[in-house]
Amino acid sequence: MMSEQKKQYESVLCGWADEPNFNDNGELMSWTFRLKDNELKDILDQYLTKRDEEGRGGNARFKMFMSKNGKPCLSIWDPNSAAAQERQNTKAKDGAAKADDLPF
Repeated sequence: MMSEQKKQYESVLCGWADEPNFNDNGELMSWTFRLKDNELKDILDQYLTKRDEEGRGGNARFKMFMSKNGKPCLSIWDPNSAAAQERQNTKAKDGAAKADDLPF
């Protein structure tokens, strides 16, 4: 029996964004989204990147995109998701392998 593979995502859908604004030439000018206070608190509690010893990090990464049916959407990167953890582990392994290849 074949096991079903579920696509793992690194981001969580936050909701719908406002419709994009275009100039007279049809070029994208701006795009906005709103967050309620409880959504903002969830983001601060769950989706910030970790800070390093030098204080870098503490970021929330949003992505604005159009859904398959043409609606503007907003997602946030979840550094704690299984897909994100897997990618970070792969990057760490690749970085270690590159360090081992140093000529000195």
